[in-house]
Amino acid sequence: MTISRRILLASSALAMAAPARAQGDWPSRTIRIIVPAPGGAGTADNLARIFAQEMEKRLPQRVIIENRGGAAGNVGATAAARAAPDGYTILWTWAGTMATNPAMYSDMPFDPQRDFVPVVLLGSVPNILIVNNDFLAQSLAEFTAYAKANPGAINHGTTGNGSSMHLAAELYGQRSGTRLTHVPYAAPAAATTDLIAGRIQAMFNLVTGAQPLVTGGRARALAVVSPNRVPQLPDVPTAAELGMPGLAFGTWFCLMLPRGADTTIVSRLNALANDILGDPEARRRLEGAGMALDGGGAPERLAQYLREEMASHAELVRISGAKVN
Repeated sequence: MTISRRILLASSALAMAAPARAQGDWPSRTIRIIVPAPGGAGTADNLARIFAQEMEKRLPQRVIIENRGGAAGNVGATAAARAAPDGYTILWTWAGTMATNPAMYSDMPFDPQRDFVPVVLLGSVPNILIVNNDFLAQSLAEFTAYAKANPGAINHGTTGNGSSMHLAAELYGQRSGTRLTHVPYAAPAAATTDLIAGRIQAMFNLVTGAQPLVTGGRARALAVVSPNRVPQLPDVPTAAELGMPGLAFGTWFCLMLPRGADTTIVSRLNALANDILGDPEARRRLEGAGMALDGGGAPERLAQYLREEMASHAELVRISGAKVN
């Protein structure tokens, strides 16, 4: 064997050993969590920052949030997919980006299953059906009866095509055999203003947006679109309690790593996340920010859940006719 050949082989061995040592020392430097949404406001950003703080309590390194909004989360998710799979770039993402967008966008810049390694399902934030205070319906049954008697007469506001508010309403229409009129808004504040003023009659808002309206007396809650009641509005019954067991919808959150991430790092991050989800103080903080802590478990649970959610969201998108070219 020539000297140059021995040098090449030795260099290759060192190159292969270096990542192994780096993975064994993980984390040895700052961890970046990409949140595919603008910073400073919103449920996703708020929950991600709480989670990052809890990670820092348990790690010797800093954990920073990098907000990369745009294209309903596609911009940030694409950046995460293209990052080095070394465990130092984590994607904090949710149902809309991972399950809805593949059915909404004709040219997706990433594949949720091909380009990412699932780490852990974290929890969910359910939608709640709220109505204008002057709207005649006082219950879910009355709301449905009115919608059946007056097809298209109920205007419901959302944050856009394919949003959780939109798909929750589409699921309601499918389960109840009714037709509502979709009114998309560029921002939730505008939809909220019109709901209070009576220009629209209903919203399938996330609990984080609905709770201050309901407790402040500016809107009425008819049903939680979730299997369980929420601590923020404990007196509001679930749709299942009111005779619509199939009406359950919300946004869920998870952690993903770029494809190629080492299985050791995936396992460590999964264990860390489960430790946080099991800690009473961390749970109090996350639940206080609106998250139902129904996640946790192994990466395989998230992989299976993602497959199921991609299929169900694709069907709701098909029914709604929503599309982004």
